Amino acid sequence: MSDLDSKLKAVNVGLLGIGTVGGGTFNVLDRNAQEIFRRTGRQIKITRVADRNIEAARALVNGKAEVTDDAFSIVNDPNIDVVIELIGGYTIAKELVLKAIANKKHVVTANKALIALHGNEIFAAAKANNVMVAFEAAVAGGIPIIKALREGLAANKIEWVAGIINGTTNFILTEMREKGLAFSDVLGEAQRLGYAEADPTFDVEGIDAAHKLTIMSAIAFGMPMKFEQAYTEGITKLQQVDIKYAEELGYRVKLLGISKRTDKGVELRVHPTLIPEKRLIANVNGAMNAVVVKGDAVGPTLYYGAGAGAEPTASSVVADVMDVTRLLDADTAHRMPYLAFQPDQVVDLPILPIDEIQSAYYLRLRATDKPGVLADVTKILGDRSISIDAMMQKEPAESETEADIVILTHITVEKNMNAAIAAIESLDAITGKVMRIRMEELNK
Repeated sequence: MSDLDSKLKAVNVGLLGIGTVGGGTFNVLDRNAQEIFRRTGRQIKITRVADRNIEAARALVNGKAEVTDDAFSIVNDPNIDVVIELIGGYTIAKELVLKAIANKKHVVTANKALIALHGNEIFAAAKANNVMVAFEAAVAGGIPIIKALREGLAANKIEWVAGIINGTTNFILTEMREKGLAFSDVLGEAQRLGYAEADPTFDVEGIDAAHKLTIMSAIAFGMPMKFEQAYTEGITKLQQVDIKYAEELGYRVKLLGISKRTDKGVELRVHPTLIPEKRLIANVNGAMNAVVVKGDAVGPTLYYGAGAGAEPTASSVVADVMDVTRLLDADTAHRMPYLAFQPDQVVDLPILPIDEIQSAYYLRLRATDKPGVLADVTKILGDRSISIDAMMQKEPAESETEADIVILTHITVEKNMNAAIAAIESLDAITGKVMRIRMEELNK
């Protein structure tokens, strides 16, 4: 009998979708079978695979698993113990996951949209059927941030989470800063390199990051998924000049997902953000991801790594399958709760409207180069109790009569800043709209 033959029953896995991540998952489980057995004490084997492209799937599995184009035949198969869902989306994937749960099968998924939008329903169904749902790979690819939030930082009261959790936008912003290119030019390059989809809306408008932030926030604060209440602002309106000015002032611009626990409720927001360049997370470049978590006991902690890709994401998928395997025979009371908190302790915390959040701000305004303009602007800010931290005025180019003024403010409530911006834009000396980017220190 080989080492891979265990006295414990082998775990049969059904894989739904064998594209990029599915292929990586199949390869990692196959290649590292001995190491996985040493860690779990059971053989874990993908025995059935469902994919619409049967020929490509058969070529990849090379006779090591049965291939079908009928995903429902797998979730209904009594011999399958664990279902891995890597189809994506939240229509057929939701049906398959709920059917697997109804059939008492444990589920592992990398589907952030599914969990962010329908996680509450899925977890309720899983609890009713005494099965596990694991979703480490749904956030930040190969970075084990869910496990860190749920287990490693369990002794802490989490105060805030902030992360670069979309590799496409981080690649674009890095290229804009390093090469001085416009957003539209870099987006085209990202699409050519495969970092961005043909339709990049979910990435560049911050929707993908909001899915992931929703999941992290639920686990950090013990609340239901609240994706529909997340504030989402993408990077499409960012101009190269703002990235340049930010760097001159000692900052980098990143698309951040930010969630903070406050006395009034939880901030849940995705938007471009100025971060001091001395912060480690400000120096996360290219398509890499990073998340900072602030716990009351441990302080800020940083988690960095590949946020996408076949085997980095497969690393998290397989780790989830291994966790499920270890707990197959455990009493349900001893399994990790889906959202880290006991189900009866999950609290429906209010989400603050964006007007109520508190932040510092970067403002860029285009002003006629004449006396009194700065005095008018500073009076408008002062009347709304907004104090200025730094200011930079650019000399107008030859033959021009207008110049850029850049202002960094101290922390204020967003609705006060909105009122100030409206008043500034109404001044005769101000041309066009004021550019506003929120700022975060991320140090306490």
